[in-house]
Amino acid sequence: MSESESNRPAESNPITQEAVDVAVEAALAAFAAAATVADLKVARAQHSGEGSAIAQLNAQMRQVPKSEKAATGKIMGQARGRVEGAYKGREAEVAAAEAAAQLVAETVDVTSAPVRRRAGNRHPLAQLQDEAADVFIGMGWEIAEGPELEHEWFNFDALGFDPDHPARAMQDTFFVEPADRHLLMRTHTSPVQIRSLLGRELPVYVVAPGRTFRTDELDATHTPVFSQIEGIAIDRGLTMAHLRGTLEHFARQMFGEEAKIRLRPNFFPFTEPSAEMDVWQPHAKGGARWVEWGGCGMVDPKVLAAAGIDPEEFQGFAFGMGIERTLQFRHDINDMRDMVEGDVRFNRQFGGLV
Repeated sequence: MSESESNRPAESNPITQEAVDVAVEAALAAFAAAATVADLKVARAQHSGEGSAIAQLNAQMRQVPKSEKAATGKIMGQARGRVEGAYKGREAEVAAAEAAAQLVAETVDVTSAPVRRRAGNRHPLAQLQDEAADVFIGMGWEIAEGPELEHEWFNFDALGFDPDHPARAMQDTFFVEPADRHLLMRTHTSPVQIRSLLGRELPVYVVAPGRTFRTDELDATHTPVFSQIEGIAIDRGLTMAHLRGTLEHFARQMFGEEAKIRLRPNFFPFTEPSAEMDVWQPHAKGGARWVEWGGCGMVDPKVLAAAGIDPEEFQGFAFGMGIERTLQFRHDINDMRDMVEGDVRFNRQFGGLV
């Protein structure tokens, strides 16, 4: 041995039995505490995977003096064997416990009577009507209801319909005998608006959802009984801008944030100016296009006067659209008869949600 070698300090072993025992005991304790297979896998990664205490000790084997490598290697091998054996043993226990718990949870009494009734759900039209009403409740509006068997004055006269208006004809409206009682099945929910103006203090912000009746033949686009949601707002300083903003918000709530509307000039007896409201329908039959959704406009002063409201002080707007048409647009339904024929398969496809 040279003089330089004799003066070199002896190398120390960085791996001690105590350090190895501490790492092994920590791993065994973590495995014992794991209650599920998933927890056990996490514990394995922490105590025997890369970066664990055992892995760090094993990485120091290259620093162990040659004279101690064999003994130290044996210590590390035994430690890894203990950890791996503990893991496999605990894995079998936890897996067996989970399997037993699953069997208990999924136990079926084959001797019990089967449940043959399926859980029902509300009709999608009723659900959509409530959803539409909730949009206006969120804006601070009130929900109003009225009779389906209505007086002719509320249904026509108070709304500015002339005595010879075609809608008053028997071929368009269900009148109830005797005729001198002037009773009919309401053709829209607008009578509820008149009743609201007569029975509420101003200002008024009201929506009226409900069933209406017209003498239409049942086909792909018409039904004699259908649902509407109509709204009326009476306050000081209301304009068409307020009307458009309200309808745009409603359209986005019904059809998504990308929805858009447009207003086309039209005529209605109870609004002036009046407009047809279209909504952009990307899934319309024959290709994306604008589709008529409903009517709207500023409330005619004579309608306000009929309800005892001074049109010089108060202004208002009104609108209305069909619930069936809204459901058609939202779900690309081409035949309205599917909604009213009572086939439960139509309801089930919505899963109780609209």
